[in-house]
Amino acid sequence: MNRATTWWAALSLAMKAALAGLLLFALAHPHWDRFADKAMGIRAMTYPLAAVLVPVIWLIVRRLRGSARYPWDVDALVVAPFVIDVAGNAANLYDTLTWFDDFCHFANWALVSAAFGTALRRGPVLPRWMPAFACAGFGAIAAILWELAEYATFIMNTNEVIGIYRDTIGDEVLGLSGATLAGVFVAALGPAVRGDAGAEDYSPP
Repeated sequence: MNRATTWWAALSLAMKAALAGLLLFALAHPHWDRFADKAMGIRAMTYPLAAVLVPVIWLIVRRLRGSARYPWDVDALVVAPFVIDVAGNAANLYDTLTWFDDFCHFANWALVSAAFGTALRRGPVLPRWMPAFACAGFGAIAAILWELAEYATFIMNTNEVIGIYRDTIGDEVLGLSGATLAGVFVAALGPAVRGDAGAEDYSPP
């Protein structure tokens, strides 16, 4: 395992440990204002899925192909947005920094789309414009689905329709912008080569 892969592996495991700790902390303090009305119970049930998503896909791919390098970098990039979200709630940043929610919608979809693009780089060699558009499209679809989930969880029983509509459109624009930036970055990197940082023939613990 080279140095870069070791770094990505350590980051991935640290992210998962942080996510578990933050979710437990939130569940232990459900009446704190920073956690109230934030659907922390739903987060505690769904966010851990991000921690097992890449390992499950990797196991399926390895079974189909016979062997597959574990993508530590993709794993870390997938988990990072969920850590940022829960950490932002734990630090009360959503309620104290007016720009933090917008930052998360931009940065988190950039991270998720970068994970998707990084996985694409390990597939067949494609023209550089294709990963860029694929990342932007993936991020846009994911952002829309996320907003639908937020609508079902938080918005259906509120009367603040106009303000929420504007916020939703803004969130989707930020998500698309972050995804597009990630796509341009991945396209600039070009296809991965064997031994590229983040992927080695090692199983996750």
